[in-house]
Amino acid sequence: MSDTRPRGESFDYAGATVELVDAATVLAAARVNPVELLRRAGWPAPVQRVDLTVASADRPAGPVHTFAAAISTAEEPLSKERIRKLVLGNDPVGLLLAKRIEAGDPIATRIVDGVGAAAAAAYKKLGLDRQAQPVAGKEPGTLADAVVGLQAQISYDETGTVVRLHAEVPRDDVTPAHLQAFVGLTLQAVLELTGPDALTGRRFVVSRETLATAPVTTQEVTLDMVGGLVEVVSELRQIAVSFRHPEAMARWGARRPQGLLMYGPPGTGKTMLSRALANEIGADFREIRTPEILDKWLGGSERNIKQIFRDARRYRVPTLMLFDEFDSIISYAGAGGDAASQAINAVAGIFKQEMNDLIEANPNVIVVATTNFPHRVDDSLIRSGRFDVKISVPKPDDASRAEIFRKMIRGLIAAHEAPGFQMFADDLDVMTLATASHGMTGADIKEVLRRVQLSKAMQDARTGGHAAPITTDELLASIRDLLGPAK
Repeated sequence: MSDTRPRGESFDYAGATVELVDAATVLAAARVNPVELLRRAGWPAPVQRVDLTVASADRPAGPVHTFAAAISTAEEPLSKERIRKLVLGNDPVGLLLAKRIEAGDPIATRIVDGVGAAAAAAYKKLGLDRQAQPVAGKEPGTLADAVVGLQAQISYDETGTVVRLHAEVPRDDVTPAHLQAFVGLTLQAVLELTGPDALTGRRFVVSRETLATAPVTTQEVTLDMVGGLVEVVSELRQIAVSFRHPEAMARWGARRPQGLLMYGPPGTGKTMLSRALANEIGADFREIRTPEILDKWLGGSERNIKQIFRDARRYRVPTLMLFDEFDSIISYAGAGGDAASQAINAVAGIFKQEMNDLIEANPNVIVVATTNFPHRVDDSLIRSGRFDVKISVPKPDDASRAEIFRKMIRGLIAAHEAPGFQMFADDLDVMTLATASHGMTGADIKEVLRRVQLSKAMQDARTGGHAAPITTDELLASIRDLLGPAK
């Protein structure tokens, strides 16, 4: 069977179905970087979230795999979701504001930021943010799985709202069974908070990838969905970790990177990576387009850039600001003496100062700039201190294209296949597809799939639902069509 289909094993626990996808891959990936699982699962009250992490550590006796879980019953008082529940609601005005914020309307964003901060302050003053403490006073202990001999130490946060589990297994001995056992122990701890029947009928997918059960929009993309670009994704994960753990940053007096420049050829996924980083952080996404800044009237562009940063200094929740096609906004600073060049220089100068002020004023904001032409951006604009991280996003090589095909096809299978309907053949050869698509970007591969999907849908419409699954040969034909006769 093709590896485009997720390799998962299911088991039942307390009435819930748990699917463990590619456990061996999870353990292998954890040797390099921590792998976070279950973050987007839904939980019965009073549990709000469960963070389960698999990582690697060196111990005096040798390297180990570490399994850690944090079960929280507390909401974050100033989280994006909670503020919007408080402010927006489901009335017509709230829905209209929500739509405008999603579209990047700066006025609607300022309204909700201001009202949301006031609502959160009032919420706290009235004592409504105090959470129940269902685990307060309990003593640390041990949970054990007798089948594989895994023992997890269990402890309780001093606030009484977080239960923590921790287990270690020597790296040479660890198996997927240990991961399954730790998941089971984590669910056992959840049941102690929720009651013995609380998980009945629920389904949990334990995977380092988010396999959608509905079509994934650009707004919902995560780093796990990104195919290839292993080094780029790894660096973005490090940035996300620094944002998700402000207490560690504060303890060490560390300043996390707040400026990130991504550069590379068109279609390599720079904008998608920016959205994925925002989702990984749990941040609002604010895209600043060229027309929002550049103005034909004298002084208009300068006012616009000042207003954008003025708004950014007031954001009260983590926010990623994307200046897409940065070179078209601020190009060749210092070049030319005509009026247009002077206007560009003025915008560039204001950007420098505003960027400096923003980093000092609001640690909740990260600024991402993307460009296809890094040579068009003056070095002083992107120096360290403004843009601490600079990442090249290249065209994918053969292995990366195979990974892009695999992940895109997996996503389509998860979103569209149903009993009685098979979208892709079982014997797809992604390496053959990767070799044939030499020079293509992720955007090109997405177009290859779109064309075949459309062709199959039209065939389905003509034959009354009798179109066969998509084959390797059909995808190869689509690749040849897109590359054209010159290739």
